[in-house]
Amino acid sequence: MHILQGIDMVQVSKLEKMLLASPGLASEIFTEKEREYCFAMARPYVHLAGRFAAKEACLKALGLGLSGEGIDSALQDIEVVAGISGKPDLLVKGRVEKAGGRRKVCQYTVSISHSGDFAVASVVLVAGENCE
Repeated sequence: MHILQGIDMVQVSKLEKMLLASPGLASEIFTEKEREYCFAMARPYVHLAGRFAAKEACLKALGLGLSGEGIDSALQDIEVVAGISGKPDLLVKGRVEKAGGRRKVCQYTVSISHSGDFAVASVVLVAGENCE
């Protein structure tokens, strides 16, 4: 068994400015459920920034990234959902799920934090032949 890890930090005001300048961009980056969740919050851009950081941290942990063909569908293939306790979880599909399968990932974990104008996310993946 081995661990794969990725981390990313996003400036909330920069992401907010980008999304307000290009309204369709939010639907390219975030799933419908993510947008519904975040825009129901008092400070939606803080939550969107945390989710963006989580998506990029997940891609980093998988050795992918947003350059090249990564951005086209990868961001929609990663969804951050809130568990019953509010703890975030990652759901993956498509190309991201296939990349995880090639690396034998059996567990995806994410932690998101916000402070001031920044959101940070850390993703840890457990991988191996005999994951339980």
